[in-house]
Amino acid sequence: MFALLAMNPIAFELGPFEVRWYGILIALGIVLAFIVVQKEMVKRGMHQDFLTDLLIWAVPISIISARIYYVIFSWDFYKDHPEQIIRIWEGGIAIHGALIGAFITTYVYTKRKGISFWKTVDIAAAGLLIGQIIGRWGNFMNQEAHGGPVSEKFLETTIIPDWIMQQMTIEGVTYHPTFLYESTWNIVGLIIILLFRKVPLKRGEMFLFYLAWYSAGRFFIEGMRTDSLYVIGELRAAQLVSVVAIVVALAIFIVRRYVQKIDVTYQDK
Repeated sequence: MFALLAMNPIAFELGPFEVRWYGILIALGIVLAFIVVQKEMVKRGMHQDFLTDLLIWAVPISIISARIYYVIFSWDFYKDHPEQIIRIWEGGIAIHGALIGAFITTYVYTKRKGISFWKTVDIAAAGLLIGQIIGRWGNFMNQEAHGGPVSEKFLETTIIPDWIMQQMTIEGVTYHPTFLYESTWNIVGLIIILLFRKVPLKRGEMFLFYLAWYSAGRFFIEGMRTDSLYVIGELRAAQLVSVVAIVVALAIFIVRRYVQKIDVTYQDK
């Protein structure tokens, strides 16, 4: 069915160093997200250096927290190989860990600077989705974060391009491109968020929508993946975190809108 060969995950080499498409795509996602969020922050009356100063702290902390999250839920391996814990360059990070680190850093930083946390994360919501949309294609290049084997019927009826399915064919077996499902889900979420910018949502609700939307998609897509981290038995860590995130987002939405009766909107400076 496929005429193409699998793509090389290595973009180019610089002497003994290999530069992988995964890293390039992650960096591209961060840069594009930065441009979009920076423009919106300035438009909303925030200092043009605020985001740069925040990212100086948030990016390294997010990488560390992403690794910590992965190690915690892979402790059966790392407890016997503690020397592997710091070898982050060999792979092993989790986006939920990165998000937790980013949210905590943003909360602390905005409180210290006297800037609204909810205003900041509202604006950042679109950027988070942009980074996740592009970053998932790094998984595509690495032939990872895929689902289980697809059926013959799926291959006969799918509208997914051959070059994507070829990359998801590993040692003769073709797998569900769950990276694509999540990337597409996030594209829809991004479109909705961009449309929401014209709607008088209460401050914080843009971010809460992002949290619930991403988590809902991740819950169902995670159930298809073959590389999940597990909490206990068959309970997948990402699904548990997703359910908690949805419940928390809905609870905060209800409290802020109907109990605290927040009247500041996303558009307010």
